[in-house]
Formats: sequence, C-alpha cells, structure tokens
Amino acid sequence: MRDHVHDDEFCATCWRWDPLAKTRHEDNPPLDVVTTGMVFFDIIFTGLPRLPRPGEELWSTGMGSCPGGIANLATASARLGMRTSLVTGFGDDAYSEWMRSTLSGQEHIDLSASRTFNDFHAATTVSLAFQGDRGMVSHGHTLPEPLLEDVKEIPHSRAAVLDLTGDISWLDELARRGTMVFADVGFDETERWDRAVLTSLDRCHAFTPNAVEAMAYTRTTSPHEALHKLADLVPLAIVTDGVNGSYAIDQSTNEEAFCPAVKVEAIDPTGAGDVFAASCLLGTLAGWPLEQRLLLASLSSSLAVQEFGGSLAAPGWGDISDWWEHMWRRQDPEGLALQQQYGFLDDLVPRHRVQGVRRAQGTFAMVSDA
Repeated sequence: MRDHVHDDEFCATCWRWDPLAKTRHEDNPPLDVVTTGMVFFDIIFTGLPRLPRPGEELWSTGMGSCPGGIANLATASARLGMRTSLVTGFGDDAYSEWMRSTLSGQEHIDLSASRTFNDFHAATTVSLAFQGDRGMVSHGHTLPEPLLEDVKEIPHSRAAVLDLTGDISWLDELARRGTMVFADVGFDETERWDRAVLTSLDRCHAFTPNAVEAMAYTRTTSPHEALHKLADLVPLAIVTDGVNGSYAIDQSTNEEAFCPAVKVEAIDPTGAGDVFAASCLLGTLAGWPLEQRLLLASLSSSLAVQEFGGSLAAPGWGDISDWWEHMWRRQDPEGLALQQQYGFLDDLVPRHRVQGVRRAQGTFAMVSDA
C-alpha cells in the first residue's frame, strides 16, 4: 500500500477509508459483507520457470506466506473498505494462531462467529507460480463440527458471498433477511457440471463464475453466450475471462457491459478472482454504474497479480490512489486512454494518507508476529 507502516505511534496519524460512507444509514446492519469457508495457510513460491520434474529440485526467486482459501475474499473485501465478517474454523496450531491474528488484527476482519478447535491443525497449501499460472498441493481435514449449528447466528450484513458448491445451508436465512447474496462456484473436478447447482440462484442477487465454469454449466461455447443464459437466472450475472476481460448484465439497472483487462506482468494469479468479486460487490453496494464496477474490479485484479500471495496481495485504496496518480503523469496513448476510461476514480480515491499493511512475507515467524 502507499504507506507501509509498522510503528504503532505513527499509525495513530493514519486513516482508514470508507468508500461506502455516503450510502450508510442508521438502520443498516453493522457489517457490509459476511462470508464463510475454509482458511488455508498458504506458502507461495514465485519466479519458477516451470513445475519441477520427478526427482528435480528447483529454486524460486521469491517466497511468501499468508492466509489463503476464503481468507483471500475476506481480505480483499476488508482492504477495499467494507466492514467484513468471516465465519470459519481455526486449529490450535501456530499457523492458525498467526492467521487469526493477521486477519483480525491487521485486516480488521470480524471473526466473532469463527471457532477454534482443539487438537486440530490448519489446512496448508503450497502454491508454485510459473509462466503466469500456478500449480498447488494442499493438505487438510474436515472441521470436527459444523461452524454454526443454528444458521440464525450468522452475523447480520448488507451482503454475503457464498460458494454454491460449498455449504449453502445459510442461503434460506440470508434470503429471509433480505441480504444481497453474491454467489460463486469452484471448479468441478468431476467435470460433470451438474446444472442443479444453478437452482439456488433464485435466492441470489449475483453470480460471478469464470468463463470456463460459466460455459460448462450453461452448455455454451462462448463467455458472451453463457452470460446471457445466466442473466435469465439471476439479477446480476458477471463472467470473468482472465486477460480477455469480463462481461456483465445487470437486470436490475438494465445495463450490459464489457471491460477489457488491464495489461500487466503477472507474478502470481492467486486470489485475483476474489479481488474481482469483492470489487464488484463494493460497487454494487455503492450503486455505481455497471461499467465502473467492472473497471474497478479489473484494476484491482491487475494490482493483485503483481504481488505474490492471494490474500495479502489484495490492493487497498493506497494502491489504487498510487496507480491513479501515476496514470496522470503518463502522456503516452495508452496512459491517456486509461486516464479517460478511469476518470471516475478522481472523485473516489482518498485525498489523504491511508494506513498501510504487510504484504506476504517469506516466513510468518517474525518476532513482531510472535
């Protein structure tokens, strides 16, 4: 972020930025977004030319450690200024303790509904980033008990993000409250792509699959065709297609938009989809035009992939402000085009310094983290 601040005394002069301040009312829920899922302790190796062959050892040029899994989405939401709650399960091991401390202390994510299980360890993922892609190896166990036996204990929020292929037992309660639900899906390793998954969209406001998932579930052959199929099922349909851009239809505002991706050199794509979804959610809560929502999401994703580590690579308003200031200094054709395209940021970015946070570090066992 713009200011990487670690000194407590200096932090007293820093500010958090609330892009939703103008939309807040006394009768709003205390939180903007709640999500649930599994957290992982991620170890990321970057700068690899390829995956190692059997019996081969490769040295990477970079390494980072950070919370992963659903922590990617929660962190992205919190760094964009949304009041965020995460319902998850932690172990009683050192990895879990560090992740809980990082998410609640550094990222200011509400963990009041999360649980710690004794004699249980964190799920762990090793991610190998190479040639703009990644390979992963993970290990973990099912939680000993459900996170919430009574779904009515879910924290009250304006919006929620759920994976339709995960635990959707909360969906009816969220719909009863009038919570705006953003739905996503994970990759179907069976490749059956059961269309029954989409039946839950009748209780959701938005659906944000990537192009592969969207085309597979709708049995279509292009992201644009898949988008129009999904738009019949949910008010806001968004299909992301990586470097090819993103497509969206918002039936509630009668808008359709396409947004090209911001061209950057990617270091680690982990968490880019979560950053995109969080940005779209923020823009929807703020009531922005659909094109502006996609533009911010595209920019935020491009900033994220230039850092390693899914959650702690997520940009905040300091990053966005820095990018916008840099863009105004460019006089080349591409820079001038981006100035015009992203002109709405001029009324949005903070005019003051914002508090910085840590990026992913080589080890979590720093003295300051102990």
